[in-house]
Amino acid sequence: MKNLELSKRIKGLRIRKGLSQEELSEETGLSLRTIQRIENGETEPRGDSLKKIATSLGASPDELIDWTIKENRGYLIFLNLSSLSFILFPILGVLIPFIMLTAKKDKIKDINKIGSSLVNYQITWNLIALPFLLFFFTLLIKGLFFHSGMVDFSDLLAIACLVLLYVYNFILILINSVRIYNDKNVKYFPKIRFMKI
Repeated sequence: MKNLELSKRIKGLRIRKGLSQEELSEETGLSLRTIQRIENGETEPRGDSLKKIATSLGASPDELIDWTIKENRGYLIFLNLSSLSFILFPILGVLIPFIMLTAKKDKIKDINKIGSSLVNYQITWNLIALPFLLFFFTLLIKGLFFHSGMVDFSDLLAIACLVLLYVYNFILILINSVRIYNDKNVKYFPKIRFMKI
């Protein structure tokens, strides 16, 4: 089992680094057949071979050996709830989950799927909310600097749309946090696929 986990990790890091098996073979000085056997889980690299592979992939030997995908539903829920920071400032709903995702990418079961779905949704939500936010801040500035006090129906409609967008985002985050807790798939809509993991 450990062989398979190590071989998956080595293969995943090699692919992410954009190296072919031949290129990894050249960088490490190991034969192509050895690299293939390691990635197929037929053999486990030890000592100097492990060091050479780790160095070529930008990891330490300990990171390669100790790496396993762990289940951590608490982190996934916290990742999901971190997007509530959009309430303070909309872009935080993208940045904080993105930072949390990249910190634990490939290390927690389902984090890539949940994290990318969440970040893609939050980016989409920000794009939809942006015109309403700009309009709202324009109204605030007008009110503060010109003291017009005049708000017409279109202004109220734009503010109502913004409030609905905030409420929708808030509720969707809570629903998906419960879904993660119950070990179900998250459902974020609408979302454009900006980030692919």
